[in-house]
Amino acid sequence: MLFKEGKSFGQYPLRVVYMPVEERRSDFPAQFTVSVPKKKFPKAVSRNRIRRQVREAWRLNKHRLYRALRGKEQQYALLVIYVAQEALPYEEIERAMQQMIRRLGKKL
Repeated sequence: MLFKEGKSFGQYPLRVVYMPVEERRSDFPAQFTVSVPKKKFPKAVSRNRIRRQVREAWRLNKHRLYRALRGKEQQYALLVIYVAQEALPYEEIERAMQQMIRRLGKKL
């Protein structure tokens, strides 16, 4: 459903797919998940490391999106997909996450 009805944009090395959630399930304005394709990273160790880095970048920067969504009753589902062909340094992932959150805050 998220892929079919959601909107998306890319902020290399990440791509975000988002859509409003019909039924609010928690007090937080966003539900967040990460996907790292097995086709590009066949070893679970590599996928898990990238997944941890993306989640950490989200944890440290999500307050910016929450601030932008303050006062709105709508909750959003977010899927972040790692699209780079190789594992990048954490600093690049965090920079992309910051830009992605900034853009997403403007769109919502």
